Amino acid sequence: MKNKLTLQSVLERAIQKEIEAQELYRSLAATVKNDAARTMFRQLSEVEKKHEELLRKYVRGELGEGTLKAGHVLDYRIAEHFKQPPIRPDMKLDEVLLLAAGREKASHELYMGLAAETPPGKVRDLLEDLASQELEHKQRIEKLYTEVAFPQTSGG
Repeated sequence: MKNKLTLQSVLERAIQKEIEAQELYRSLAATVKNDAARTMFRQLSEVEKKHEELLRKYVRGELGEGTLKAGHVLDYRIAEHFKQPPIRPDMKLDEVLLLAAGREKASHELYMGLAAETPPGKVRDLLEDLASQELEHKQRIEKLYTEVAFPQTSGG
């Protein structure tokens, strides 16, 4: 690894990623025509804002080590099996969810990749905790996707 990661640099980058995600989702909410997709983008922006606030609390020392670690997560692996939809004004809700799941997947992979290159210790633990959080976010979005894309029929 060329540059040594510090807790502060990891947290600053994670906060910046949350801010970028908020801005993207707000922009998409203003762009899409489908009401359900617009609402989902607004909700995703709010969720990313909460993630930013959680990270800022961690920076201020208001949260202890391991607080960011997610519990057991079931990975539906939907983002791995479906092509990412192009961003366009007429996106449907299932496409919005696929896009969001793909972003969470990319964030998870980024943190895991950085953790793999970081020696054991607090920075690596933080990177792994952030990766587990992103995987948990991906799981929530993919669960919603299964409900939207594959609705239960009235016979079972």
